[in-house]
Amino acid sequence: MEWRDAEQEYTDPVIERTTLSRMFEDSAERYANRPAQQYKGGVYRRSLTETVLPAAPDGEFRTLSYATMRDIVHNLAAGFRDLGVTADDRIGIFADTRMEWAQSDFALLAAGAVVTTVYRSSSVSQVQYLLGDPEATGVVVENEDLLERVFEAEDDLDLEFIVVMDSLSREYERDDLHTLADVYDRGSSMFDPDEYESWLDARDPDDLATLIYTSGTTGRPKGVRLTHWNFRSNVNQSYRRFGPRPDKDVPAIDENASTVSFLPLAHVFERMAGHFLMFAAGATVAYAESPDTLREDFQSVRPTTGTSVPRVYERIYDAIRSQAEENDTKRKIFEWATSVGVEYHETDSPGVGLRAKKILADKLVFDKVKQGLGGNVEFLISGGGSLSAELCALYHGMGLPILEGYGLTETSPVISVNPPEEPKIGTIGPPLLNQDVTVDTSMVGMEFDDVAGDVGELLVKGPNVTDGYWNMPEATEEAFTEDGWFRTGDIVEIRPDGYIAFRERAKELLVLSTGKNVAPGPIEDAFAASDIVEQCMVMGDGRKFVSALIVPNEPEVRSRAKREDVSLPDDTHELCRNETVREWIEAEVETANQRFESYERIKQFRVVPVEFTEENDLLTPTMKKKRRNILDRFADDIEAIYAD
Repeated sequence: MEWRDAEQEYTDPVIERTTLSRMFEDSAERYANRPAQQYKGGVYRRSLTETVLPAAPDGEFRTLSYATMRDIVHNLAAGFRDLGVTADDRIGIFADTRMEWAQSDFALLAAGAVVTTVYRSSSVSQVQYLLGDPEATGVVVENEDLLERVFEAEDDLDLEFIVVMDSLSREYERDDLHTLADVYDRGSSMFDPDEYESWLDARDPDDLATLIYTSGTTGRPKGVRLTHWNFRSNVNQSYRRFGPRPDKDVPAIDENASTVSFLPLAHVFERMAGHFLMFAAGATVAYAESPDTLREDFQSVRPTTGTSVPRVYERIYDAIRSQAEENDTKRKIFEWATSVGVEYHETDSPGVGLRAKKILADKLVFDKVKQGLGGNVEFLISGGGSLSAELCALYHGMGLPILEGYGLTETSPVISVNPPEEPKIGTIGPPLLNQDVTVDTSMVGMEFDDVAGDVGELLVKGPNVTDGYWNMPEATEEAFTEDGWFRTGDIVEIRPDGYIAFRERAKELLVLSTGKNVAPGPIEDAFAASDIVEQCMVMGDGRKFVSALIVPNEPEVRSRAKREDVSLPDDTHELCRNETVREWIEAEVETANQRFESYERIKQFRVVPVEFTEENDLLTPTMKKKRRNILDRFADDIEAIYAD
């Protein structure tokens, strides 16, 4: 294919073999006067805006140029050096996604440190582990709330300094505690360009850059060792696919691109796709800094692209549909428009009639949807989990194409992603350039319908693949085959056209007592576009049949009851036991079941009143289900299902 050949031949100053620090320095020089970051007022008590930067008005965004961001990084790097940071010291960042996270990351990397990441939601015991396991000598925290967690954990740590991004509300009698503005001031007074260059020159692309700990959904979190070159090579690979190649007649990620960053920068997906890749390309990154204001932030920033996980796209679609279903007329128009959009997308040569319908659908529905996201979105990228093919098709139909990709922390992370030139719904795209993939077909008993390619556990080799886990030699050895292939633990199909179709996590495959293997992901994804089902978790491992726990979308259930003049109890628990609600959800289950073989179909389900969230420890920070925790939480319901 022409675009594949173009990827191979593409050259650009962005594509180099350098460290991440040198990459940023080169980009800041190249795009010095272009906007680099946008930060919002009224969200944080930023220490930097007290002395270094002007504060943004409440609720509004202010822009930093690449030159200004570079100056901040320079002075912070010098300040961290003055605090005692030397090459290969492990330093933690314990904060939400925000402007200062990015600046601290580049500054610490330039100072020679290895950045270890801590999710903002981490408990005291998790903080102890995530800073103690790598023997971190310092940590940058967001605010005083997180500072207290570090204080509670510090008896088991060996920290030489703690830096707080926000200003402090009181005096602390500690010489090892500093604000980020203090670090900036230290560096400003001693910054020397030649010395700074010597720090960058002293680092090699093969040096360790970061430790990112796995989510721990299947056991103790493992610290993934990622070098500068692991990440830098993945930037190169991704830029070949999304950069402004001369052959392109589709949108690109370049200095004119902009994005709203809101996923955790502590996670590998946002760290690469919404951070390293964007700054290498000269793009603008705005920080939402509050999940409650995403809609307003998109309208203010008007981004051209965005990265997110399937759960967020599901919620955005729920919000779009909810607004469109205020009355029967609007609902019917929305349903008609989405069917037209999907048909238009799936038709190679739309006729005059279909084109006319699409124009009308745009005018009545889709243009408003696009304006709700700022009006400039050219494409979106999905990763960190499996996206429902039906939902993906609906977004494409609305003119908001989602390009689904796939990767792991251990692969820095992107292995494959759909190209803007030729996206194929239901796949995670072809592999990026300079990655070798194959499958281990030795897994016995797998049954998948409509398989034309090879199915098995995905194995990968490439410059973006980790060399192993921090202080875990046995886990490292288990992660690789004898001839050096990394085992992803995911079951995929490599299709004849070279695209990869995700099937299931090997560890999440359900093995029924009948011997049948069932992939829960596709069954759960079948409810993604449902208006009254908020979440679904499929079960059945070691059991005779497949069952499910279903969380209702309570506002939509009540809205439907109002339309149909049905009386429902006010209490959520009672609502989940209501016979009418059960009948409605049963109809959704029956519709979903039609897509699957008899042994894959949900035979029984329970409607549960508790949404799976990060706060109740039923979702990871990247919104993956913690299946073990959910099984424990609803053990009585599950036993009742199978007792029946």
